[in-house]
Amino acid sequence: MELNNLKYKHGSRGHKRKISGRGFGSYSIRGFKGNKGQGQRNTGNVRVGFEGGQTPLYRRTRKIGFNNYEFKTNYNVFSLQQLSQLKLTEINRETLKKALDNARWPIKIIGSTLPLKVALNVQVDYVTPGAKKAIEAAGGQVTLVHAKA
Repeated sequence: MELNNLKYKHGSRGHKRKISGRGFGSYSIRGFKGNKGQGQRNTGNVRVGFEGGQTPLYRRTRKIGFNNYEFKTNYNVFSLQQLSQLKLTEINRETLKKALDNARWPIKIIGSTLPLKVALNVQVDYVTPGAKKAIEAAGGQVTLVHAKA
């Protein structure tokens, strides 16, 4: 007989019965759950972090870490329909100054389903391919001027 031949006796390491105290709730209908209250009820399981209706810790503490909000690129967006209502032939930052949401943001022109009737000379930061096609089809010209943001 050697140490590597030793084995446990069958049943000596099986499932052990949960030992409860020698008190009021030992092995009874209240076993291991205490007396009354939410935790003893059949549906008394509450989610992780639940604090009985009090605002939980994870909502009380500051959220830290990376947030992309400050690095988001915002645009002053104009559709071709809006530009045609302005009744301008020259479209640039100076002519759109009153209509801009924020003067620092770049200007972007997006297309619309309505065809243009007036030739526009556009000098903006970004133009969608559909808008560029519509402007050039009406006899206009598109020049991209990248903003210094």
